[in-house]
Order: sequence, then structure tokens, then C-alpha cells
Amino acid sequence: MVLSQALFDAPDEGEILRLAMDHIAAAGPYSAEAGYLTVGGDLVPSPGNGRTHASAVGRRVRELAGQDGPVAVPGRPWGRAMGLRGLEGLHGYLVVTSRSRPTEAERSLLTTLVGHTAAALSVVFAHRRRCEDALELRRLREERTALQRKLISVVAELGYERAVHALLAGVAASSGGDGGEEAVTRALHRLTGLPALVEDRFGRLRAWTGPGRPDPYPEPDPVRRDAMLHAVAREAGPVRMEDRLVALVRLQGEILGVLALVDVRDEADEHTVFALGHAAKSLSLELAHLRDLAEVERRLHRELVDDLLAGTAGAGAYARSEAVGHDLHRSHYIVVVRWSNRTADDSFAQAVGRAASTVGMRSLLTRRSGHVVLVADDRPPARALYEALARETGTRSGTIGVSAPCDAVDAIPHHYREAQRALDVRRHSRERYGATFFDELGLYRILGPGSDYRELETFVHEWLGRLIDYDSRHHAAMVETLSRYFDCGGNYDETADSLAIHRSTLRYRLQRIRDISGHDLADVEDRLNLQVATRVWKIVLGGPG
Repeated sequence: MVLSQALFDAPDEGEILRLAMDHIAAAGPYSAEAGYLTVGGDLVPSPGNGRTHASAVGRRVRELAGQDGPVAVPGRPWGRAMGLRGLEGLHGYLVVTSRSRPTEAERSLLTTLVGHTAAALSVVFAHRRRCEDALELRRLREERTALQRKLISVVAELGYERAVHALLAGVAASSGGDGGEEAVTRALHRLTGLPALVEDRFGRLRAWTGPGRPDPYPEPDPVRRDAMLHAVAREAGPVRMEDRLVALVRLQGEILGVLALVDVRDEADEHTVFALGHAAKSLSLELAHLRDLAEVERRLHRELVDDLLAGTAGAGAYARSEAVGHDLHRSHYIVVVRWSNRTADDSFAQAVGRAASTVGMRSLLTRRSGHVVLVADDRPPARALYEALARETGTRSGTIGVSAPCDAVDAIPHHYREAQRALDVRRHSRERYGATFFDELGLYRILGPGSDYRELETFVHEWLGRLIDYDSRHHAAMVETLSRYFDCGGNYDETADSLAIHRSTLRYRLQRIRDISGHDLADVEDRLNLQVATRVWKIVLGGPG
């Protein structure tokens, strides 16, 4: 215990190792053959190491590569290299030999001594790190204080222009978590007293600080917008456009957005122009960063949706969706969008994404050859999406197909085919532009490629389900009556004879069929779907024949 206290009181690692080597005999018939400390990833021998076997012992210790192991020393029947380990890893080695093979108790004492030595080394190293951290923290604080004093000096000595530059640079540097655009417009409004705003490349408002914000903000005119951008781009700095002072936010020639001051009374002076120009430069880095983040997010969305559509997302699909802020545990719909005058490139995909956000859809998005695909977490307002895209693209020549609800990730490829079928049916119909849901296709759901038994059952249940349930509850034959009616070409007498019932009974049953099913036998579409459903019920699904 006295030795242990001395180890923990030692001022440095060299003294700890020396004490352990000098007092190793306290644990048994031992001698300290050598000691090593880990310095910069290498083992450095202690000055107290013996010279006789130093080379061989050192080579053996390095061969152990951090593990404990036996060490052969001539004249010593027992020898072992024991690692001095802490939470941070290997601190060094203690090589111990013995005049005789140690007893179990002597081994235990040696292990205890080695453990206390390693613990004392850990304390010394931890203390040193704390001192180094404290020195670094002090240096950083002093550096921060010096920078703050320097900033105050710049503001005081260099006047308005340098103050504007420093303020906006500081805003841009610290705005990552506080909305960079909002921070820049707030600073610009404080500097100039004028309402400040940021618009994206297309004229949509992103931030506004100050009075007089229009509500709602006017929709941009693409033609006038492009003309304005070209006019401002020809000038070297901010340009007056009607009641606004406008500066382009651009990076390496690419226009990222517009920063403007609303100056109805034409009060802007050279200081205002200087502040706006510097604010635009500060904001260019922020918008470039936001654009890069958006691009990364779009890429992650696309990769996830591509894997979902291909059926290769696997068990990690839920974790991946959570990583991009989407909940795949909900029931989903697959939406396929195609516009005849637009290539399914990134620009069109972004237009689809904006339109989906406008109508409140929460979705993942990707693009395929010829169309864009959305995986929506609720039944989408497809017709509203169509109208929003018509406004976005300036044309109504587009088609949207929507699948039936999908309750399992591994069923998404099947429902993707449903959405494609809905889109194809719409494109080849009389009214080719608009939105169509798969569950509204009726007969066309089972006529397309890839139809399966489940779809046949769904189709029959949709058109005959109420009649089948009625027959089951009342031991009736409504479905069979309807089937015979169609088999007889709608002839009352033949149908009544085949069923061995009176004509008036048949008329009553047909009226009950209309009431129960909700379908009108006089309607051409209803009649066609009901006839096909009875054939499928009888021939494919094994209804009574």
C-alpha cells in the first residue's frame, strides 16, 4: 500500500516506472529486467534497464505487439512481459523475471502491482491532457478576445464601410443554424433602414425583413423575370429596378438568387449600395451551401426510391427513410408523372417536387426514363397535383398515374407497375391529360400486362362483393341470377327458364341486385364490368357453375 501511494504521488511517468522497477521485489522473488513507456506510438526503454540482455528483451517485447507473454532471460527460470494498460490503450511494459517459479499468491501480488502501476500512469497522462487542454482553451480565449478587440478597433477606426463588411461576414459565418438568408436580411435592414428581401432564381420569396411584405407574395412572371436578371447581370453592382435596388447573388457566374432593398422614395445613397453589394457576396456562399445540401438530399432520396422501386432496398429501407426524414411505416401510394413537352430531367423533377410540396404531399422522389416517380405517404391529391404542375410548366399536356395503397415495402415494385398502368390507360384514353387512380380503372385493371390472381379477386370483390355477402347471409342466389342474366344476353324469358323461376321473380331479383350493389345495369360501363366480374367469379374463382 505504501508503494501504491508512492506510485500515485509520483510527478511523471518516468518516476512511476522507476518506482515499480525498484520495488518489484516487494511482490515476490522477482527482479525488474526492463521497463518501457509508449511514446508517440513507439516503445521507449527505461534508463534503468539492464544492458546485458537489453537487445534481446527489447526485440521480444516488440514482437508481443501489445499482448502479455513469456520472455526468456538466461539464468532465470521464469520471465514475463506484462503490459501496463489503461482506458486509452497500452502505456508501456514491465518485464519481470524470477529466481524460481512464482506461487499463485506471488503471481497475484505481481498482477496487483502491475495494475497499480498502469493506473498511476493513466492518472499522470490524464492530468497532462487536462493541463494541455486548459492551456489550449486559454489560448483560444485569448485569441477570441484579441479578435473581438480587433473587430471593435476596425469598426471604430475604419468607419461605416468596414463595419458593414465585418458585420455581414460575421452574419454569414454564424448563420448555418439560424437561417442564413433571414440573418442577412435582418442585418441589411438594420444597416439601411429599408425592407430587405431574398428571392430564389425563379422569383419566389425566401426571406423578408421589414415592413410592407406583400401577402400573398406575387407569382413571378418567367418572361419578365429572365429579362430583369439579364439587365442586372450586365451591370457591375446593384441596379435600380422600379422601386427596388437589386443585386444578384451568384457564384462563379451562376445566378443563385436575388437580394433586394425596397426603396420606394429613392433614398438609397452610396453607403446603402455598398452594404447591399457586400451582403450579396456574403449570401452567395450561404446559398451555394444550401444548394449543395439540397442536392445531397435529392440524391439520397433518388437512391432510396430507385432501390424501393427495384425491390432491392432490403431491411435497411426503414432506417434509410428515417435518415432523410420520411416514414416508410405508413401506407404509401406510388405516383408516376409524365409531361409530353418536358424531358424527365433534374429540372422537371424539381418542378414536380415543388408542385407536390405546394399541394401538401409528403413524398420521396426520383426520375426514370420518360417520367418522374413519387412515393407518397398518404393518398395524394392527384388532381390538385396535376393543376399545380400545369401552372408550374405552363402547359396541361401531362398525365399522372396513381397506384392502389401499398402497405409493405416489398410490395412497392408491384404498385409501381399499377401506377404505370394507370398512366398508360389515361394516355391512351379519349381524355389523355389529367390524373387517374389505379383503383378507378375498373376492367382495365385486369386487362393490362402482369395481372395476377389477387387483382382478379380485388376486381370481383369491387363489383360483386356486396352481392356475394348478401347471398352468404341470406342463402340467396343474386350473383348466380346476374350471371345467368348475362349468359342469356339479357333475355328475361330465357333467364327465368334457366333459373326455373317466374319472370316477375327475375324482375324483382334484378331490382334487388341494383339496390344491393349500387350499380346500374342500364349503364354501359357498369354493365360491362359486372358481366366480366361474373365470368371471372364463375370461371376463375370457382363460383357456382
